[in-house]
Amino acid sequence: MVRAGVSIGTDSSNSSNSGKPHSGFGLLVLLLLIGVAAAGCKKTQPSRVAPSKIHAVTRELADAARSAAPPGSDIRVGLQASTASPKNTDQLDITLFASAPDSATRSQIAKIQQSIGAVATRNGLTEQPSESREGILFFYLKAGVPTHAIHIHIAPKLAQQRGNTGSSSEPRLAIILDDLGSDSAAAAAIFALPYSLTISVLPNHEHSVEIANEAQNRGYQVLLHLPMQSVAKEQPEAQELRPGMPVEAVSSLVERFLQEVPGVVGVNNHQGSQATSDSALMSELMPVLRDRHLFYIDSRTTAATVAYDAAQKDGVPSAFRNVPFLDDVAEVPAVRKQLELALRGAREKGQAIAIGHPHPATLQALREVLPKAQAQGVRLVFASELVH
Repeated sequence: MVRAGVSIGTDSSNSSNSGKPHSGFGLLVLLLLIGVAAAGCKKTQPSRVAPSKIHAVTRELADAARSAAPPGSDIRVGLQASTASPKNTDQLDITLFASAPDSATRSQIAKIQQSIGAVATRNGLTEQPSESREGILFFYLKAGVPTHAIHIHIAPKLAQQRGNTGSSSEPRLAIILDDLGSDSAAAAAIFALPYSLTISVLPNHEHSVEIANEAQNRGYQVLLHLPMQSVAKEQPEAQELRPGMPVEAVSSLVERFLQEVPGVVGVNNHQGSQATSDSALMSELMPVLRDRHLFYIDSRTTAATVAYDAAQKDGVPSAFRNVPFLDDVAEVPAVRKQLELALRGAREKGQAIAIGHPHPATLQALREVLPKAQAQGVRLVFASELVH
């Protein structure tokens, strides 16, 4: 009997082959045995998730962590999963600042885990705990393949706001120093000043991360100096918020900037005379800041700005510069005069926000004038004290 061209019986017409399988049958059996052996030995390889999908989930996890973490927490994202390195996972590092682990911080950690766990479950991820000498370390897996490494830990609490012990009725002055990120020497000069100064750091500059971290360690408050489109005569940043951007692009760009300036608690605009006067763009920006628990300081680089109004409308804690810039003329006598005006503005208005830059003349004037602030009844505070 023959099927599919292969004899599966014996050929009775050939007595010499009687009782022996036909050679075609032997070949078929051999192939079947090889197939069975291969199937038994071969382990099923789980299919890997595309890196782009892993990155998308990582951003969701980071957003969930920010919504659950207390203000001032440092949340860093590492998009390391790649086709070239299949064993790499994306990283999410969450740092809470506290004097020591206590019931409050444990509650905060539990809240973060619950928030990011909901995202993981929604995306079909399973959790795998791991050993860590510091904090909590665990992995998320998809179909048995690690996709994300999550590290939650506690770092020593930042220094308390210096000089923050006076009466709430005292006149208060917040000084913001902009444009940090490129010059580590200028940052070091600021750190030598023993005052409550707010540091605003530009993203994507050589020393942005380093300066932001050092400022936090030394007890200074850190803002993201958010690049925004200005008038044509000013030098733009490589990336900046521009009118006409869709809300998804606004959110994505702010997210990237926040990764470049760790530990920020608020935002003020870098340049931005075009951007801050655009109602649509400001209405897209403010919910992004609100969802990340960040406050906003309007630098008021144009009288046409609507940024503060948009922040107030969307429930973002906010304030604005209400005294002249300190160093439009970067000479010590000129800056000294502007600082005196800022102190007077604080006394007259009850509070004032001044903005300067890390010019040598500005830093020298700060050294000369700030020791007089307390004698004039003005308390130096961080920008966060003056938002509402």
